[in-house]
Order: sequence, then structure tokens, then C-alpha cells
Amino acid sequence: MKRKNFIQSSIGVLTASFLPALQKFQHGEDETLFASPAYLKAGDTVGITAPAGYIIYQEIQSAIKKMEGWGYKVKIGDTIDKRDFTFGGTDEERARDFQQMLDDPKLKAIMCARGGYGAVRIIDKLNWEKFKARPKWIIGFSDVTVFHSHLNKNLGIASIHSKMCNSFPDDWSQAEPIQMETIESIQKALSGEKMKYMALPNLQNKVGVGDGVLIGGNLKMLETLAGTKSDINTAGKILFVEDTGEYMYNIDRMFWNLKRTGKLSQLKGLIIGGFKIKVDEDSDDFGRTLQDVVLEKIKAYRYPVCFDFPVGHQKNNFALKCGVKHRLKVFANEVSLNEV
Repeated sequence: MKRKNFIQSSIGVLTASFLPALQKFQHGEDETLFASPAYLKAGDTVGITAPAGYIIYQEIQSAIKKMEGWGYKVKIGDTIDKRDFTFGGTDEERARDFQQMLDDPKLKAIMCARGGYGAVRIIDKLNWEKFKARPKWIIGFSDVTVFHSHLNKNLGIASIHSKMCNSFPDDWSQAEPIQMETIESIQKALSGEKMKYMALPNLQNKVGVGDGVLIGGNLKMLETLAGTKSDINTAGKILFVEDTGEYMYNIDRMFWNLKRTGKLSQLKGLIIGGFKIKVDEDSDDFGRTLQDVVLEKIKAYRYPVCFDFPVGHQKNNFALKCGVKHRLKVFANEVSLNEV
């Protein structure tokens, strides 16, 4: 069968099943198909689970009320209220709860309750076969980067990088506008709204326009996954990264990892989100800013680069659709990222 006919035939088969929003993009000479899970409507069910750090029911009540206010039903996973030291239950308990939600045909999305550490301990215990037949949105950030990256590398299924249950304010009347806006962006992403973002100009930005599937997440997690079954594929894509609590020399080392593993060479664009840099008072000053570190690694490349994008461990952490095509425009007086 000719390659073109095979691709067209595959699209027909997949569309006829449970993969309603396929996207095709070029990187090198290969064509890759990405599937977006079905967008949510009123009455659909969202599962909440704790695949990493532990969390108690009281701490997710605000998120439950908000999602019910969006018209969704909520299913609480068995890991909520469980604790095994820092984890939301043992590895086996967390893997079993996550697996149950992957397999549940009634769920349309899985909201990770919080980050912390633990997803990498269960990723190889999961079976994705039923999920591939009925994909659903996996939602979260930070440690949840493990799932986003694994989906990108192995399944070609979109997911949502966003705040989690522990970021929903207890008292909405006291919430700052930016908190409300970023949390409401989760519902917009889940409902299928075409996402649009603006960022403030930065003198260190590299101007240009790039089109590609959006991927990325926590920089430390991306470094940790290098060389594994969940290692991210960046060729032909727009990469975004963010991090918190790292010394500047660690950030430099992580960007060297991206460069030396070839992850920066074939990008269509690079987005630098929030970075909360840890100060090492007991050692010499590293002597380089975040902008210095990044620009040193990408000076040979011509794609657009923007700093201070509203994503990361901060209040202005907007929901981003990983695995969905976007257009990044970086100009001297304007920066935009729009779903296309």
C-alpha cells in the first residue's frame, strides 16, 4: 500500500473509533499523527487521583466544587486520603488507582490532585491499551510532566499542562484575578476552546514565527527522563519549560542536557516559563542569568524564543494543550501563542 493511502486509511479508521481530533505535522521526513481526546461537555466525569504526593479530601474540596460548577461530575480516586510517607499511597496503590482511571470508559479526564514526586515510580507499571482505544485528558504539571512526556513519545495523545487541585483557592472571593483566570483556563481547554495566550515583551527574546505541536513541562523532569522510554521527542515542535527551587548552575546543566541530547536543534520555537531560582549563599555567584544560560545554548538556531511566559510554579500558570499544534509569534512589542 502506498504511504499516502495508508495514512489516509489510518485516519479513517481512527476517526471512526475514539480519536476525534487527529493532527498531522512534519518533522524531518516523517509524519506523526497526534490525537486529541474528546472535549468535555456538561455531565461528563472527571476523575481525581494522586499519582505523586499525598493529599487529603479537604484539600481538594474547592476543586471539586469548581468542576461541578463547570457542569462536570467528579469521581474521587482511592489515593485521596492515602499516605505512604510523602506519597499518596504505596507505588502499587497509586499505580492501581491511576490504571483504574485510565481504563474507566465513563471518565473523560483525569485531574492529578497535586505534584510532588512519584509519577516516575509508577509509569512503567501502567498499561495504556484501553486508554489508547478511549483516550481522555490527563491534567497537571510539575511531576505530571512524566505523563505528558510519555504520551508524546509513545502514544501521540494530547494532554493538558495546568494547575492541579491543590492550586484552587479555598475562598474564591479572596482569589486574585490571575488565579481565577488561570483556573478557568482549564475549563476552556477541556471544553475545546481554541486557546490564546499573550506574554510581555522581553529584550532578550529572539523574534520570529514558528508553527508546531506544543510540548514540554518541568525542566528537571525532562532531564530525568532523558534516555528512558518516556524521553520527549522535540523535533519539529514548540518546546516550553519551567522550573522551581533549582540553583542557577543546575539550570545551566539541565539546558546543556537539552542541547547535548539534540532536543534544541530542530525546534520550531522555545518558550521559557517561570523559573524560581534558588540562591546558594555558601558558594560563589554563578555569574550568569537565566537569559544568558538559554541564549548560550540556542545561539546557533534561528527559531523564535520568548522569556517570562505565563506557565510554571506561579500564579499565572495557564492551561496549555500538549500535543496540539500552536503558532508562536515573537516580535519586539508583542508575544503570542495561539492554538491553530
